[in-house]
Amino acid sequence: MVQEILNKNVDITVQRDKQIIKTSVVGILTNVMLSAFKAVIGIISGSIAITLDAVNNISDASSGVITIVGTKLASRKPDRKHPFGYGRIEYLTAIIISVIVLYAGITSLIESIDGIIHPETPNYGAVSLIIVAAGVAVKIILGRYVKSVGKKVDSDSLVNSGQDALLDSIISASTLAAAGIYIGFGLSLEAYLGAVISAVIIKSGIDMLREAVSRLLGERISADTAKAIKETITSFPDVRGAYDLVLTDYGPNYYQGSVHIEVPDTYNADKIDELIRNISTTVYQKHHVILTAVGVYSYNTKDENAMKVRDDITNIVFLNKYVQQMHGFYINEQKKEIRFDIVISFDAKDRDSVYKDIVNSVSEKYPDYKLSVAVDTDFTES
Repeated sequence: MVQEILNKNVDITVQRDKQIIKTSVVGILTNVMLSAFKAVIGIISGSIAITLDAVNNISDASSGVITIVGTKLASRKPDRKHPFGYGRIEYLTAIIISVIVLYAGITSLIESIDGIIHPETPNYGAVSLIIVAAGVAVKIILGRYVKSVGKKVDSDSLVNSGQDALLDSIISASTLAAAGIYIGFGLSLEAYLGAVISAVIIKSGIDMLREAVSRLLGERISADTAKAIKETITSFPDVRGAYDLVLTDYGPNYYQGSVHIEVPDTYNADKIDELIRNISTTVYQKHHVILTAVGVYSYNTKDENAMKVRDDITNIVFLNKYVQQMHGFYINEQKKEIRFDIVISFDAKDRDSVYKDIVNSVSEKYPDYKLSVAVDTDFTES
């Protein structure tokens, strides 16, 4: 079953890769044309800002090339050395693009500072300003397009490229403003403007780098996503709860993980097997998550006293403000054993102390029973 799901995942990935590559090619061609126009205008007019803008367009084009290469590498099939595939290469690609943006910002800052120390008089022409204005419009359209596609297909590389294009539109618009000030008042602010623009680019590069590194290290899934998956699982008959959801990100749109479900103690192996298969298939279809393991907790259905004890222990456990969850409760009267799991918040200064207090409190109330209490971690905790 897992292999069937993986095959479907491959088909979806192929379509996603095609969309990323198509969008990147559009960005590359657009940036190359804009760079050529702006380079000529910048040299003729002696405008530092326009020339730097042209250089920035070339860096954007190179980002597109890197995105394509990264996408191709990330789409390689799993092998013996990397059985979970190469999807995380896309995060490395996003890091490289972030570094390029950061480098472009630092380079621009150095050039701008040099322009402040050794100012040059710009020479603006109507044609050059019209082309720059057209470039602003093109960059806004391109940036919104690339960024929207990036969000749609969950590609950090495209999102970063789109954000960079939108920054470029601001840069170009600022250049036009500087030209208007110079033409109207004879005051050249290009170098100073270049310094401000460089600071914006540097900040953007740092933000992009921080986000890309965070995803590469592995982020927890959102609480909303976890809630939606658990709701899907508990929609199945007799599944009273879904707990211990752990998902590992092996690349954009490629999550594998595990979960525990709580089912009646009357279920046999055949019924559990059928239930787990149905849950795994449904979760993948709805949430694009591959559940490679589904563990089982049983709950008492034959002993009415077990329900009363469960409610009593629940009240005891939740007297501690740091307990977020209790699940997997079961009483074995023959062995005189009570077992359950608890989730203790990371806000607790001493989680071991919280655990001991809970065990001692329950033991005092039920001294004739052997306790088996496990501490779980809620990986979706905010």
